[in-house]
Amino acid sequence: MVIFGPESTGKTTLARDLAAHYGEPWVPEYAREYLQEKWDREGVTCQPEDLLPIARGQMRLENSLARQAGRLLICDTDLLETKVYSEAYYTGSCDPALEEAALANQYQLYFLTDIDVPWEADDLRDRPDHRPEMFNHFKAALEENNRSFVILRGSPAARLREAARHIDKLLDTMSQFTESDLNYLQAKGISTEKAQAQIETFKEGIPPVNLFKAAVIGDGIMRFTAEEQRNLRELYQEKRQGRKVVKFIPASGAASRMFKSLFSFLSDFDPAADTLEDYLESDPSMRRFYEGIRDFPFYGLVQSRIRGKATTKAAELYAFVEELLSEDGLNYGFYPKGLLPFHTYEKTLDTPFAEHLREGAAYADTGGTAHLHFTISPQHDALFHREFDQVKDRVGNETQCSFTVGYSFQKPSTDTLAVSPENEPFRDGDGQLLFRPGGHGALLENLDEQEGDILFIKNIDNVVVRTELEHIAAWKEVLGGYLLQVQQQAFSFLRMLDQGSLDLDLLNRVRDFLENRLNARFSGNFSGLSLDDQVAVLRDKLNRPIRICGMVKNEGEPGGGPFWIRDRQGHDSLQIVESAQVDMADPDQKAIFSESTHFNPVDLVCGIRDAYGKKFNLMNYVDAKQGFITEKTYEGRPLKALELPGLWNGGMAHWNTVFVEVPVSTFNPVKTVNDLLKPAHRTDLKSP
Repeated sequence: MVIFGPESTGKTTLARDLAAHYGEPWVPEYAREYLQEKWDREGVTCQPEDLLPIARGQMRLENSLARQAGRLLICDTDLLETKVYSEAYYTGSCDPALEEAALANQYQLYFLTDIDVPWEADDLRDRPDHRPEMFNHFKAALEENNRSFVILRGSPAARLREAARHIDKLLDTMSQFTESDLNYLQAKGISTEKAQAQIETFKEGIPPVNLFKAAVIGDGIMRFTAEEQRNLRELYQEKRQGRKVVKFIPASGAASRMFKSLFSFLSDFDPAADTLEDYLESDPSMRRFYEGIRDFPFYGLVQSRIRGKATTKAAELYAFVEELLSEDGLNYGFYPKGLLPFHTYEKTLDTPFAEHLREGAAYADTGGTAHLHFTISPQHDALFHREFDQVKDRVGNETQCSFTVGYSFQKPSTDTLAVSPENEPFRDGDGQLLFRPGGHGALLENLDEQEGDILFIKNIDNVVVRTELEHIAAWKEVLGGYLLQVQQQAFSFLRMLDQGSLDLDLLNRVRDFLENRLNARFSGNFSGLSLDDQVAVLRDKLNRPIRICGMVKNEGEPGGGPFWIRDRQGHDSLQIVESAQVDMADPDQKAIFSESTHFNPVDLVCGIRDAYGKKFNLMNYVDAKQGFITEKTYEGRPLKALELPGLWNGGMAHWNTVFVEVPVSTFNPVKTVNDLLKPAHRTDLKSP
């Protein structure tokens, strides 16, 4: 455990109390001994050259006392605290060796001590008037470095009780895990507290989202006039230069689900014994495939490989599908969807990957370069790199644009622990803990690593042929223009508040902007708060990442819908909600869900920097209660699995959210292979 926080906040008292409570050693703050001796000798306080000796002395103490500890070591500070002081006192700098060690050291839990205790002066304390500022420095350090922490407030006795409660829970968790388990958790980058929190989530359950009403045009969804669209496009085209625009494309899924009906055909149909017409009659999707087979972009390629291998139509269709999917053939069932041939042009077959490059050139080009980032599976890494090498020059020449392409994988640390039906950690036949992928919400960490000013998010399979690209790009520019418009106003208001402009007219204008442009909602007692508290609430609501989400009219496609939801505290917010998050057994909730007029095609543009250019820590804006618990089996045994809050659902629950209606023609996903027969994916047809 680390006791962490500004000076004179009761850290040493708490460390001593915890050590006595548990009968375990505690590590004192070496800096006090070192600096007191320096003060007595020289009459000066800490200087930059003192920080490395202090850090070395702290680690010697910690390593020595760790050998005496049983279950628990209580540390009155750590090197991350030394790093914070270095940056706060010495113009933001920190010795690289100190920073490396501070970030490498790992602890189970931090207790951040609040400033709600009286200041006590001594020879070494020197910032009684900067306590809130210093507290925010310490809190930000924990958040930015993804450290597990609890804020402690109140009397020493209250702090001891709260700290002991968290420690007891952690020790209980440790008792569920063997030494091998702990090593496995560490290798995956998953803390024991995180694993325990997941077990607690299973025990508590995840309540369904409480729908308040559907978002509709004029009440949660905006509709722009033609003139407004033109103005927003012009704004985006003007303002995007000088900013880094990144196109973020989730692309890690394999294409096996896209070919579900074809895999069933290979499994269920025997061309030597079954009648093709009878099978097609029983499977409409297979009939559609068969009737449109010549219009698929891969038709010529497959035919060239099976020519002469079949003598009947049934055998020919079977051979075609087998060549398309089998490991000995083209193996498209293994390929990622982003690398399949989606579109056929005069001389080329192009993949969604190539089409996303074209899109990037159309609306994400700044200074002649478009930046794209794909989240992929490790087994497909070489395939994506090879595809980029093959198409970058050709697409670059077509678009007069160069490309910077990055890739990342879903992190093992985002996997979630499976449990038994009794909520005990699930173990496989070898006795090892079982972890499962956390779903697309796990990609929030990949998104959080992006350094762009403007981020477009779009799924890998939502592309069009290049003749339709101008229409798609125009609407992306509309969304991007609106982001820049509301972001500029939010930044302006934040700076005015930070500069002390606190007249009533300004506060009313800020509140009106938040309610009518960013869909923020305020509690009923807001007007009764003090002026300082009102400003704090307004700052908190302004100072968040922003997402502008395209919404298309609901025409029966699957996908999350826009709704106003109400949490258990009675707070309303605008969210994208999946049907699996709603209690459909509740007739009122089911009725509200059915009233939705639009749905989310995963068409987002995001602003992830604050008014001063600092990137938000996106992990701080997640609603952990918007995940999913599902029932699965493994090795024939039942288990419960946890899916993290979705990337654009609970993963962005506490962002400022704007929904904008966009034409359904901008949404052209390929969920099944037959979607490639739609006009948006055909070069021989013109989309309506």
